[in-house]
Amino acid sequence: MKYLETETIELESTRIEMLYLNHEETRNSMTWEMGEEFYNYIQILKNREPRPRCLIISGRNNVFSSGGNLEFLKSFSEKTFEENKRDMFTFYNFFLSVRTLPFPVIAAVNGHAIGAALSLAFACDLRVFALESKYSFNFVKLGIHPGMGSSYLVKELFGLDRANYLLMLGEILTGQEAFRMGLCHDVVPFDDVTRRATELAINISESGPLALRLLKRNLSDYEALQAALRKEAEAQAENFLTKDFLESIKAIEEKRKAVFLDRY
Repeated sequence: MKYLETETIELESTRIEMLYLNHEETRNSMTWEMGEEFYNYIQILKNREPRPRCLIISGRNNVFSSGGNLEFLKSFSEKTFEENKRDMFTFYNFFLSVRTLPFPVIAAVNGHAIGAALSLAFACDLRVFALESKYSFNFVKLGIHPGMGSSYLVKELFGLDRANYLLMLGEILTGQEAFRMGLCHDVVPFDDVTRRATELAINISESGPLALRLLKRNLSDYEALQAALRKEAEAQAENFLTKDFLESIKAIEEKRKAVFLDRY
């Protein structure tokens, strides 16, 4: 695979699957092509027999993911509202297909996770962060509505007040700050993130797989997530056609702070 790397950890009676985001040139940014690979791999895991007991998602290149790819985002300013709404909904579901797996998923967030990448981590069942890394929902800083399910996932996991804080301010948090806010289940030095996630996966693998499958099914509200994704896709499709969004892209390229004027 071009954008992903996989590995299998064989245990005495079962196995744990590892999936790494791996595209050094873009710091593992989330592109359409990576999304397609991700979705296809999730479908393979769903149908694999015997089933894995757990999946760990992590990143190569000393980063989890820098989030949405800049060139990919720029392309939406050249499309129509309807095209953007359709494509964003599809793009979200490439990565959020992880929510359809019938066994637990752990995010070993061993590096920076920004925007959509942090949403992917929150779509997993458990999260381990790195002390030294940075975490942020920077959508509004780019002049766009939060996407990749973040407006649903953050509120589902942490409540409306925490969602308002994380999504409206878009502040950058350290791993330690994220842990104090309850955004992850453990925080360890960068080099220990995958090891700690593997420990959790081994612990999970000792539990009843059928019980865990039923638990995941009963905890999940797939229809509510899909409804939220449609709202996000529509909101982002509108934002992509504004002058404020073009200003945010120009500011990134010029390495300066964007000046938003509430312009369509």
